[in-house]
Amino acid sequence: MRHFSVLEHLAGQLNPLCRVLDLDPTTPLDLLTALLGPHGARSLADPPAWPSDIADDHSPVEFSVAFNNNEPPALRILAEVPGLPPGINANTQAAYAFLADNAARFGLSTQRLDAVRDLFATAQPVGSFALWCSLVFRHGRDPEFKVYFNPEVAGVDRAPELVAEALGRLGLGDSYRMMLARSIRPGELGRRDRLAFFALDLHDGPQARVKLYVSHYDADAADAARAATVVDGVNPDEVAAFCLAAGGGHRFRGRPLVGSYTLAGGADRPVGYSVYVPIRDYVDDDLQARDRVAAVLARHGFSTAPLHRSIAAVSRRPLAAGVGLIAHVSLRLGPPRPGVTVYLSAEAYEVAQPRSVWLPAA
Repeated sequence: MRHFSVLEHLAGQLNPLCRVLDLDPTTPLDLLTALLGPHGARSLADPPAWPSDIADDHSPVEFSVAFNNNEPPALRILAEVPGLPPGINANTQAAYAFLADNAARFGLSTQRLDAVRDLFATAQPVGSFALWCSLVFRHGRDPEFKVYFNPEVAGVDRAPELVAEALGRLGLGDSYRMMLARSIRPGELGRRDRLAFFALDLHDGPQARVKLYVSHYDADAADAARAATVVDGVNPDEVAAFCLAAGGGHRFRGRPLVGSYTLAGGADRPVGYSVYVPIRDYVDDDLQARDRVAAVLARHGFSTAPLHRSIAAVSRRPLAAGVGLIAHVSLRLGPPRPGVTVYLSAEAYEVAQPRSVWLPAA
């Protein structure tokens, strides 16, 4: 029996996803091949070359579909670029090489990246990653590139000061201090509230973003609503309702709720907010997850047809036969593109068994 390679499996999902979203697959497939490098040829009969935290089964790639209020849905690829041999530092260097190879081709702006990258470099990194890459594909446009740093790469305790230094260099210190004052539960920074990701858009357009992500462990919808109030114009009741609908009313005692804050120069507080519900931990199976996500999309005015077609593009198994295909769902509020994003696991190596354990509600 012939086993598919990693690239064959992922390309077999990406190609139909592009068709669903009316995107030319040529550039996405080319960049996916470059992201994987020689590891794309590895057989899926072999274990993952690196236990990437991108996905539960250690697939090196996750797909997501962003439903936008004023434009067609967009496709995103989140990836950990594997080094040779793979390791946190080797993967980081491979990611920088990938970006360098594509900088001229796609007009990437690395000014902000160059200003802070030394802060996230350490000979002995802590955690599961140091740098991930994200690619966003929109109809009729060049792809957009983004990087995610690990704020805890030098340890949990050092994360706040590391992020403070990075945002200070970028002229965003005031927004950061306001965010910490309003989004962190008292005494919980580095405990139940942790700095999860520090993200930069690699373009210099007016919508280029710096984003900071906070993981809220053992949280509930009210915690997310309170954390969102630092952003003007965000309705905390809308945030709470989204968390309750996507999470099924559960307190988030498994994987944490995550909030992200968009920071902009000249503003004394964040200008945008998103909340991410790790739905796979709070459903029995993907059929239940699909139904919850469809209800959330409909509530926010989106057609559910692209959701059903996107799910069919990445997986043909019965949705009730596993859990984790739909990994997260997020609500984006504020500029530049409010909407809902659905995150789809590649399940290249494993399908998690559906769970039948009753989950206590809050």
